[in-house]
Amino acid sequence: MEILYLLVPMTLVIAAVIAAFFLWSVRSGQYDDLDGEAHRVLMDDDEVESHDQ
Repeated sequence: MEILYLLVPMTLVIAAVIAAFFLWSVRSGQYDDLDGEAHRVLMDDDEVESHDQ
């Protein structure tokens, strides 16, 4: 039972740290454009030259 006096505050501190990192990532714009990078990977911007012989 005494272990709960240690585990409950530790859990609350870890949860607060996780929430702080999540809020920081939202405010810094990490989740603004979720599809942009996925589409950018699929699009081929290189021009392919055809060598007609």
